[in-house]
Amino acid sequence: MEPYKCIIIEDEPLAAEILQDYIADVPFLKLKNTYADAISALDDLSANDIEVIFLDINLPKLKGLDFIQTLKHPPHIIITTAYHEYALQGYELNIVDYLLKPIEFSRFLKAVNKLNQLNPARSIAAAVATPLGKDYMFINANKKRIKIYFKDILYIESLKEYVRIYTTDQEIVAKFQLGQIEEHLPKADFLRIHRSFMVAKERIDAYTGTEIEIRNKQLPIGRSYKDQVNEFLNHI
Repeated sequence: MEPYKCIIIEDEPLAAEILQDYIADVPFLKLKNTYADAISALDDLSANDIEVIFLDINLPKLKGLDFIQTLKHPPHIIITTAYHEYALQGYELNIVDYLLKPIEFSRFLKAVNKLNQLNPARSIAAAVATPLGKDYMFINANKKRIKIYFKDILYIESLKEYVRIYTTDQEIVAKFQLGQIEEHLPKADFLRIHRSFMVAKERIDAYTGTEIEIRNKQLPIGRSYKDQVNEFLNHI
């Protein structure tokens, strides 16, 4: 899936820079432009099929909420402002979310994840690209697309908002959840053993009733995964 094309309308350079950094760290967002006022953004909205606007309220020339009301077919809008008192009016205009500055990344991520709830067909598939029939995937990390061969993966660890992928020669940290990357891995080659761990079946060196060992690293077997793990282990 293609990432959501978005723009920022924000007249404070520092606030705009923070949003730019946040967007760059979310695989399913693609920033097209940043504007200091809403009027300047009108041409982009008509020409580039913009899907998301990160919109400040207190803007020069035309206030953010007034700008929304001028749009016949507004895209998804996420308000970013220092003023809490306009929240009700914003939601009456059918915005996705209302973020108060200073905006923490965790709060930003919660807001943009609503886009996938509103558009389930789009989902978060843009986070990982797996070419059809290939033995590798590309993953967004460190502001670039990194190629990872499935055969090189040892195990993957969940870090809440991130995952850490352990391969034969490196560790890669990327900003999305374990369940999302699980969808792109060959099911025959990987095994979920815990809510925080997924392992490559061929990389298992040893095991007990409660742990899997890979390269001297002991990984716990979660209670809710125990049956499926034991079923696999009993047939190797």
